[in-house]
Amino acid sequence: MTTTAPANRTLNVIRMQLLNKQTFVWLPLLILASSFAISMMIYGIIVFSVDDMDEPIYGGGSQAPLWYFLVVGVQALSFTFPFSQAMSITRREYFLGTYATAMLSSAAVAVTFLVGGLIERATDGWGIDGYFFYLPWIWDQGPFVALLMYFTIAMFAFAVGFWGTTLYKRFGTLWLVVTGMAIVVAIVLACLVVSLAGGWPAIGRWIVDLRPIALVGIVFALDLLFAGTSYLTLRRATP
Repeated sequence: MTTTAPANRTLNVIRMQLLNKQTFVWLPLLILASSFAISMMIYGIIVFSVDDMDEPIYGGGSQAPLWYFLVVGVQALSFTFPFSQAMSITRREYFLGTYATAMLSSAAVAVTFLVGGLIERATDGWGIDGYFFYLPWIWDQGPFVALLMYFTIAMFAFAVGFWGTTLYKRFGTLWLVVTGMAIVVAIVLACLVVSLAGGWPAIGRWIVDLRPIALVGIVFALDLLFAGTSYLTLRRATP
């Protein structure tokens, strides 16, 4: 009697997640393409409506496909976790396979942003000085750091969605809401303490001096925190 190796079962989780390509492939691409098209139309309207336009145009539409990964985190667990347990896949294998799938999808989006940014730099913003992928501060330390930034932000959004869904699966709606409210209260109290201590100028200077690679490190640490918490919660979650 033969058994399937853990590594193979983890690969099976990746295949299972990608059976529904809409979640990990088509919707991110659709949101990216739609956001890009709308941004370019807005840029065109601005360029042809304003005389002597001599400032580059930057928009926030590029955030849409990155933050969609929050929805990916929710759907990845909700749609496939019960099915995985029926296949006798361990929670560890399911977690590793699902996170690997998210990393592949995030990497694909990050590479798309990188290539788009390089094209925009080479063409002076598609010939109209309009930039969707290329944002100067993110690219300040070079293309590789920009690639890491896009990847870690997409993974952060996924990690938050996945973490919230593991809480729901383990404890139910009540504790999910309570946890969310507790986080909001903690943030408000922290802001109050900073205000009472007169610390906002120092925080403002820290934000202004923050380099892209430092932000990548901070976001990556948050990714690990949410991933670790999600795994511990998932180990006792019910399908």
